[in-house]
Amino acid sequence: MVLPQVDPEYPGTAVERMMNARRRASSLSPAELNGDWAEVRRHLLSAAGLRDITNAPPGQGNTSHAFNDYNHCDATCMMGTVAHNTNEGQVPGIARGNLLGPGVEVASLPELGPGGSWSTCTNGCHLDPPQDVAHIQFRSRIAWKLVWCPPDFGTFVLVDDAGAQLNKGTPSGRLPALTERRANFQIVQGSKYAAAALALG
Repeated sequence: MVLPQVDPEYPGTAVERMMNARRRASSLSPAELNGDWAEVRRHLLSAAGLRDITNAPPGQGNTSHAFNDYNHCDATCMMGTVAHNTNEGQVPGIARGNLLGPGVEVASLPELGPGGSWSTCTNGCHLDPPQDVAHIQFRSRIAWKLVWCPPDFGTFVLVDDAGAQLNKGTPSGRLPALTERRANFQIVQGSKYAAAALALG
């Protein structure tokens, strides 16, 4: 789907940046997605337009949680004008406030285009339309989402905002805990975002 540079439905979307993040995700090679998880995750961060930052305080650009638990698995590219939006209770299950803007500014790679990136929370995406942080707090589509595939949750897929598969990987090494990977699928179950994972399962 070709989108204009301003998305009328989700005007907080940094469209150029989002499309570049999708291209990066689609172009990742099997070697980059089937290796040791620590290296795979670094490739995912780069594809999302994020730096690998582990020594900053939470909320100040630290990306060690990104794609590393059940929930922070949406690669979201938002306009700079909405990056400092807060959650005033409109996203259930997310802390009030949830100020991500300072971290977005520190962690975002500039070469993907205007705006910024973050690994936003997935919960709420099972609803139609999605009621997650990207779509509600930032009024932004996601560039892509990481979904672990049942039944063994050893393979993941990357899917775009429409649920179309962009890529897949079966990493090795120290993966996120099985409980996290299973929960990651459970929060997309029943939605368009689960279809590709189910097809591979």
